[in-house]
Amino acid sequence: MASRILASVAARNEGVILLLGRLAIGVLYVPSGFGKLTGIHGPGLNGFAQYLAGKGVPGPAIAWAVVAAAVEFVASAAIVLGFQTRLAALLLAAFTVGAAFIGHQFWAVPADQYQNQYIHFLKDLAMIGGLLYVFVRGAGPISLDRR
Repeated sequence: MASRILASVAARNEGVILLLGRLAIGVLYVPSGFGKLTGIHGPGLNGFAQYLAGKGVPGPAIAWAVVAAAVEFVASAAIVLGFQTRLAALLLAAFTVGAAFIGHQFWAVPADQYQNQYIHFLKDLAMIGGLLYVFVRGAGPISLDRR
């Protein structure tokens, strides 16, 4: 009985619920990517490049910083707008895999940092799961993809 009611609520409100989910994803990624690109409320590209170099990312850190920040911002904005949503979700999932393994190496930090990094790593895995749902489900009816 409850599952039929919930299925009915979900079906009747599909567009709004999918939009809210896309907006929730955007709340995390859009400001972060924008901050990396512009330096407003974030480290800027030079600071992000220094962070990546400090984490041992091979090659020119500034090039990786530009690519990662652009993917984070553009793909998350596309998800919010519902534009090329499936491609954007895959790109953002790949970005998040990199963020998890580069930025949250809980297995290689001092004991006092373990719990914080472990939680952030798991948060990244959860976000990847949500992005895979977006990839499979698409943006929904309230999106540029449907116009």
